[in-house]
Amino acid sequence: MRSRLTAGILLLMMMFVLAACGADSKEDVLKKLSNKWVDTKGYELDAKMEIKTGSEPRLYEVDVWHTKPDLYRVKVTQSGEDMSQTIVRNKEGVFVTTPSLGKTYKFQSEWPEKNSQAYLIGSLAKDIKEDKAAVMTENKTSYVFETKTRNSHQKMLPTQKIHISKKTLLPTKVSILNDQKEEQILITFDKITLGTSRSASEYKADSPTDVTDDNETAKVEPKTTFETHYPSIPWESVTMIDEKIMKNENKDRVILTYGGDKEFTIIQSPVSFVDGALLPVTAPGDPADLGFAIGAITDKSITWEQNGVQFYLASDSMSREEMMMVAGSMTTQDLK
Repeated sequence: MRSRLTAGILLLMMMFVLAACGADSKEDVLKKLSNKWVDTKGYELDAKMEIKTGSEPRLYEVDVWHTKPDLYRVKVTQSGEDMSQTIVRNKEGVFVTTPSLGKTYKFQSEWPEKNSQAYLIGSLAKDIKEDKAAVMTENKTSYVFETKTRNSHQKMLPTQKIHISKKTLLPTKVSILNDQKEEQILITFDKITLGTSRSASEYKADSPTDVTDDNETAKVEPKTTFETHYPSIPWESVTMIDEKIMKNENKDRVILTYGGDKEFTIIQSPVSFVDGALLPVTAPGDPADLGFAIGAITDKSITWEQNGVQFYLASDSMSREEMMMVAGSMTTQDLK
């Protein structure tokens, strides 16, 4: 009886040892990912991005090209709308083109090196590698890494879960979470092709009048009615202390001033459509990916265009993350 019990215990111990030997460690998986994702000469991918931070979820199609070492082209199109933006990094700099507004902005920026983007697989690999406290779990089909984010929203959205197929070792989706572990952004990868390479000439900045899709018009006339937008963040210690409407012959301008724990000013006016503009407009700061739009951010201000409105937010006391948080919350509903 004793010998049978001993044999049973030894068998169980051997099973545990074999199971442990067969399991991949976090370091093993990370090494495989680095070899597959980072060492490739380039890639192209199609993805969907759902942003849940507003009153209603917004869905976007994302198309990415990357050729080593530093050529990028990312086109983001809002589903069901003739609205898109394209961000290109080439030897001349970083360019953001919005065909519907007839504008191209040029940045002297290190994008995307300083700001991780969850739809760039090289950024995801770096996120996992640089977070020494990253946790890996696994299920039947996937490895799941929970890591810190390294983007401009990291104070608001500090955590992400990166799901990687065991079969292909490619990401299938990325879930970006707020500090309550609630999903705020979901990126689902539809197709990833590794090993692609395009010539530098294909990464030229688009002219604002270029049409890249037969179903997309090169320009969309701005809305005839201008509605004032207000930030919808429930900051109890922040209140609007002034609202002014400045009228002139060309267009109205609304100036909102907020005070309290956060002090900032928002200036908004109808977008000025530039017809046939061919030269890029130099933009200060870095590209700010707001999800629904790509703006320009500095340590003191952020500018962006949304719903036919041009916005400028300035503050001496807010962080970049807080300014982006306000920008992402603007709505025509009067929640002041």
